[in-house]
Amino acid sequence: MSHDEAARRRPDLQGILRLISLALAVTAVVKELRTPADEREWNGKVVGFVPYEFRMPTVERFKERVWDPDAEHLIGPKVFGVGWTLNMGRAFALVRGRLGSDD
Repeated sequence: MSHDEAARRRPDLQGILRLISLALAVTAVVKELRTPADEREWNGKVVGFVPYEFRMPTVERFKERVWDPDAEHLIGPKVFGVGWTLNMGRAFALVRGRLGSDD
């Protein structure tokens, strides 16, 4: 078996993750569309723990989820889409605190 054949048989992790993300997004949209129109929120969780957010992004939500150094959690829901994002503000604060405490 050549190297090219082995590479084609190997599962493509990036492709698998993309497929899972797409399936979760479709599941979230179907969940919202099955909810009566006046009760749809376009944010919540699918499969019990994966967050989704399909409301129009706002500066306030971006700051809360991507740049909030005072937040309790390092990882939280995405500003838009399915899954999680890293709170860079919290990460920066943790690194800064760690570097400052070594002095």
